[in-house]
Amino acid sequence: MKQTGQDVSICIRTQTLVDGEEENTELYTQGRYYEKNGSWYITYEETETTGYQGCRTTLRAQDHQVSLIRQGDYRSRLVVEENQRNIGYYATPVGELMIGVSAKEVVNRLTPFGGTLEFAYALDLNASLLSDNRITIEVSLPEIDTQVNLQTGERTE
Repeated sequence: MKQTGQDVSICIRTQTLVDGEEENTELYTQGRYYEKNGSWYITYEETETTGYQGCRTTLRAQDHQVSLIRQGDYRSRLVVEENQRNIGYYATPVGELMIGVSAKEVVNRLTPFGGTLEFAYALDLNASLLSDNRITIEVSLPEIDTQVNLQTGERTE
């Protein structure tokens, strides 16, 4: 499979509120990052830590919309579109769900040099609130050693 984009470090911070109880998680991983047809793509492999080991997750970010596409054993597709409610397909280790996704906010600050993507949304099942969520994703490019000539690759003094 052809690798698209550049290698990046990804930090995913998730804040979830269920029945008044807040849970915060933070995940650091490596992935790929690229722009195509006006959208930014962030792709990474899930791990045992997330519960989706063996899956590849791709986030497609536009101005006011984020699509989450998970491929592998637990296939999912959720669209978080600002001020809209969409129905998404979400597979988990315990089963498959069709859930409502109501986005409150999408803030896309991604650039060719990395950046942040933040989105807040509610998940519902049969019109009953499951959770309120806020995800912040930071994409960082590898640091360039400014002491190396980028044309020749030689170290400069």
